[in-house]
Amino acid sequence: MSVDIVYPARALKKKGTPDIQSILYGDELIEYELKERKSDINRLLIKVHPDCHVVVLAPKSACNDDIQKAVKRRSRWIYTQLKQFKSQLEHVTPRNYMGGESHYYLGKKYLLKVISSEDKPKIKLLRGKLEITVSGQNKHHQNNKVKMLINHWYKVRAREVFSRRLDAVLGQALWVSECPPIRLLAMQNQWGSCSPNGRLTLNTHLVKAPRECIDYVILHELCHLAEHNHSPKFYRLMNEVMPNWEEVKERLDGMAEVLLNGG
Repeated sequence: MSVDIVYPARALKKKGTPDIQSILYGDELIEYELKERKSDINRLLIKVHPDCHVVVLAPKSACNDDIQKAVKRRSRWIYTQLKQFKSQLEHVTPRNYMGGESHYYLGKKYLLKVISSEDKPKIKLLRGKLEITVSGQNKHHQNNKVKMLINHWYKVRAREVFSRRLDAVLGQALWVSECPPIRLLAMQNQWGSCSPNGRLTLNTHLVKAPRECIDYVILHELCHLAEHNHSPKFYRLMNEVMPNWEEVKERLDGMAEVLLNGG
């Protein structure tokens, strides 16, 4: 989750790394890491990550007092996001890649079933189960093989699904003259990005989310081909191509910790 705040030009005081600051929201102390924004964009960006780490990216032209004021103006939003992510973390169990775990694909939950066999390793979806055939001299070795197989399977499926969904929604982005290239990358802090030369980078974990959420991320990045910042023009484009994008975004954010880290 992130939010952009337009910021006036001021002088930024240089700090060490990491620069941990804090604000009070009621009786709640909210800590955030202050970083210098690398681009020339004169905006302050606040990010709340699923692991409850808050990062504030400020331009060189911003001073600490005004940064604090800007963060305080968004303190309710930050607190709400932190509360949501903390609630998710309470119900997340880290994956050990053993039978009985839950794994997601296109928004549906599948139970992992591991079959020990000397046959060629294979993986398939079958009646609500993610079934993996794998050999292993011991449980630890077998679990590592299962993890490698699942990660590879997700990557292959992601490339197929993302290409298909990009083709499906591309006609809505009338400003795009040709299909942009896609790069896959497993990320923990964002679902996608768009490079200045027009390449879309999509998070491999996104293939675990419902199709509508995948479409939202792709359309979000396609809008960045026309408007690289989160400007009013950008949000006008988002409203045109997906009028309910805010609901879809909220749904995806609510699944973030489960899709990224646990079952």
